[in-house]
Amino acid sequence: MTLLQTVVAFVVALGVLIVVHEYGHYLAARLCNVKVLRFSVGFGRPMIAWRRGADRTEWVIAAVPLGGYVKMLDEREGPVEPHEAARAFNRQNVWQRFCIVMAGPLFNFLFAVLVYAGLFMYGLPEARPVLAAPPSGTLAASAGLRAGATVRSIDGEPVTTWQELRWRLLQAALQRSPVRLETVDERGHLAVATLDLSGFPAADVESDVLERIGLRLYRPPLEPVLGQVVAGGPAERAGLAPGDRIARVDGRPIDSWESLVAAVRSRPGTALQLTVERGDTTRTLEVVPDSVSAGEMRVGRIGAAPFIPPSHAEKMLVRVQYGPLESLGKALAKTADIALFSLRMLGKMLLGEVSWRNLSGPVTIADFAGQSAQMGWVSYLTFLALISISLGVLNLLPIPLLDGGHLMYYAIEIIKGRPVSERAMELGQRVGLALLLVMMAFAFYNDLNRLLTG
Repeated sequence: MTLLQTVVAFVVALGVLIVVHEYGHYLAARLCNVKVLRFSVGFGRPMIAWRRGADRTEWVIAAVPLGGYVKMLDEREGPVEPHEAARAFNRQNVWQRFCIVMAGPLFNFLFAVLVYAGLFMYGLPEARPVLAAPPSGTLAASAGLRAGATVRSIDGEPVTTWQELRWRLLQAALQRSPVRLETVDERGHLAVATLDLSGFPAADVESDVLERIGLRLYRPPLEPVLGQVVAGGPAERAGLAPGDRIARVDGRPIDSWESLVAAVRSRPGTALQLTVERGDTTRTLEVVPDSVSAGEMRVGRIGAAPFIPPSHAEKMLVRVQYGPLESLGKALAKTADIALFSLRMLGKMLLGEVSWRNLSGPVTIADFAGQSAQMGWVSYLTFLALISISLGVLNLLPIPLLDGGHLMYYAIEIIKGRPVSERAMELGQRVGLALLLVMMAFAFYNDLNRLLTG
C-alpha cells in the first residue's frame, strides 16, 4: 500500500463518517424547523461551495478534512431577522436542542448497524475456532487445551467463528475475569477448560490477546502457493500471480506457507528476492513488503493469500449468513457490544488499569484505513463501522466542546428547570479544551512512538 493509497483511504473514510455524523444533526434540525445556514465537511477555507434548498443552505467541502460542522441560525452568534427568530436554535425548547445534538452520534451508531446488518445478510466465510497446539507456559497450555479442539462456547454462549472467540476473550481480558471454554475434539469428546484472566496485564490488552493467552488458530500445512493476490499490493506490483509457487526467499528454501509468512513478516519495507515457479518456468522477482502495524511492532505484508484445497476449506471455514431480521438483531447487538467495550476501555484508562498506549491518533487510524482498503471492500466497510462507533462514543463523552458536553448542559437544564449560566459554560469550555488537548497529545505521542519503534 503506497502512501497515496493510504491517504486516499483515510480521507474517504473521514469524509464518509463526517457526512454521516453531521447529516444526523442536519436532519434533526430540519425536523425541528431550525434553519441550517451551512453544512461543512472539513474546517478552514472552503474549497467547493454551493447553495440549495428553500433556506439556501450553503454546502461546503473545506480544506482541512479532520471534522465538520452544521451551522444553524442562532441569536447568540449574530443578529436574526424578526420573522426568522422562531427558527433559531437557541429559541427551541430543551428537548428539541437535546435531540438535534444527540442525532449526530446516533447516526454514527445507525451507520454501523446498517453496515454490519448488510455484511451478515451477504454472508462471509470465516475461520472456525479450531485451536493449534498452545505454547508451553501459556494460560492455554496450563488450562489443558489441546491441538485440534474446536471451541463451542464461552461461559455458555455459543461461539461459531475465530473472530467471535477473539472478541469474547478480549472483553474478558479487559474485565480480568475467568472464562470457561467448552471444546470438542476430533473424536467428538467434550471438555471444559477455565482460563483465569484475573492476572492478565492491563498493558497487554492492546496487543493480540489470543497470542498472549496462548490460543492460536489451527492451520493445516499449506504449500507456498498463491491463491489470491490483492490488487495494487506489493505482490501484484512485483508481478506475482495466483498459482505461483514460492520456492526460495533470498536464496533460502521455502517448504510451507507458514515459512513464507515468517520470512515476509520479518522484513517490513525491505526488498526480498523471490524464486518463483510458474508452470514449467522459474523466475526471480523482487518484492518490497508493506510495513504494517501489529500491536507495538511493524511487520511485513505483501498482500497475498494461500491456495487452500477444498478439503482444507471445509475444515477451516464456516459461512456466516443470516436472514434480514436476524442480521439486524445481531448488528444491533454487535454495535452495542463494541460501544460498551469502548466506554469500559476509556474508563479503565482514566483509572490507570489499562495503558494509555491503546489511544490511537490520526496516523495509526490512517494506517489501518490503508491496510483495510488493501484487504478488500469487506474489511474496509468493517473498519468504517468500527471507527463510526468510536466516533459516536467519543462525541457522547460529557466533555464541553463535544456533543456529550452540550447534552450534559441540557440534562442539567432539564433537572434544574433553567439553562446553565454563561459563566459556567465558558469555564466548561476551557476545561473541555484542556482535556481534548491532553487526549490529542497522548494520541499523537502514541502515533509517533509507533512510527519510531516500528
